[in-house]
Amino acid sequence: MSTSVPKKPKLVRDSFTIPKAEYAAIEALKTRAIALGTSVKKSELLRAGLMLLQALNDAGFKNALAAVPALKTGRPVKEEKPVKSKATPAKAAVKAAAPAGKAAARAAAPATPAAPKAAQPVARKSPRPAPARKTAARPAVKAASN
Repeated sequence: MSTSVPKKPKLVRDSFTIPKAEYAAIEALKTRAIALGTSVKKSELLRAGLMLLQALNDAGFKNALAAVPALKTGRPVKEEKPVKSKATPAKAAVKAAAPAGKAAARAAAPATPAAPKAAQPVARKSPRPAPARKTAARPAVKAASN
């Protein structure tokens, strides 16, 4: 007699863009569920919402869709941050005044060569010792005699 175990449903991973206010509503609903004595995950809330939408008739479904504002698809645009220059104002002034090109850069370079940097040892992790191998007792092998 064989018992048939129901197969687990295949899961799909997806990502989407949602306004901050609506994302905050997910957290509020999670808190509300905890107050009612049950914990819930975000995916469970979204799945429950889908079940409710599926249960609506066509008119209710259309009204629910009309209440949701359309968003631009894709990832949100990152805010541009001012680029901080590593050069000091004095270096920036020299850079602006100097002509472009490698030859001009060599001409503007100091006449004395720069001292070579001392080689610093690279800190490396010591390798882990190999795990001890379990060796089974081998039977003694008799040497073949002539």
